[in-house]
Amino acid sequence: MTEKPLTLRLKAKNGQHVVNKLTIKSTLAELRGIISEVTSIPPHAVRLLSGYPPKALDVSDPECNLETMQIRSGETLIVEEDATAKQAAVEAAAKKASEQDERVASELAAQLAHTGGGIMTRQVVPADNSCCFTSINFAVNNGKLDLKSAASMRELISSIVSGDTSKYNEGFLGKSNKEYCEWIMNQNTWGGAIEVAILSEHYKLEIDVVDIQTVRIDKFGEDKHYDNRILLLYDGVHYDPLMLEPFDSSETIKTIFSANSDSGDVILSQALELAAETKSSRQFTDTANFTLRCLVCQKGLVGETGAQEHAKETGHVSFGET
Repeated sequence: MTEKPLTLRLKAKNGQHVVNKLTIKSTLAELRGIISEVTSIPPHAVRLLSGYPPKALDVSDPECNLETMQIRSGETLIVEEDATAKQAAVEAAAKKASEQDERVASELAAQLAHTGGGIMTRQVVPADNSCCFTSINFAVNNGKLDLKSAASMRELISSIVSGDTSKYNEGFLGKSNKEYCEWIMNQNTWGGAIEVAILSEHYKLEIDVVDIQTVRIDKFGEDKHYDNRILLLYDGVHYDPLMLEPFDSSETIKTIFSANSDSGDVILSQALELAAETKSSRQFTDTANFTLRCLVCQKGLVGETGAQEHAKETGHVSFGET
């Protein structure tokens, strides 16, 4: 059975109002909600008086129904704003905002602590067939860019390989130990996975190659459980080192990161975000369709597959991008 509507008259600071949307089974919370709509007094600050002389009603239980409160249809209620309740609400809101600010500040501080307080960026190095070596040298030397370092890096790799012919055999290198050592010393020869793996072991660092096209990370030396890592951004042909630029300009850039902590995971996430952003702007090389030229016979080639087939047919292994 539908309850009969309850009609109430309200006297408030902003005038008189008639309320007829309630029944005797409506709750105090519903009454205060309607009063708030017509008077702009916050529901929690509504103070009600009735009778003559006016006496304050008990509004401590918002779920109490109007019948229990002995409010009758046709009754006039005096509405006031409870200054104490209003002040308490203001203080509660201020406290909540302060706690939220503290939480946000704490979370930000924790994040900055993990990232070292900086943003991941790439250091662009020349596309001169030695970008892999220049990038690794930059990273292991804490952000010092030496454009002449490639020759010494090639010598280092050649020395390592020639010094262990058993480990670095034809199966590992794809050519004889001697041929490889001669090949790697050619300034037009590109560095790749083999060279990254060799340098990872030499420097006892995990070298993480962040691939733009696939947005994945290939970790060299991960099985060695090294304490630290460096990161390279790879576009399919070209390598650039990654670094953390500090928000505080008085601090130096960072290129060597922990491989065994929560901060290390944050760094990898930042690196993947950078790769995804770079991919979205199509800053990568399509290795299936990019054009190359054999630096031995000057023949034009298309894609990585074309270069591999040409190398197999002729023995030429020096290529440059066109």
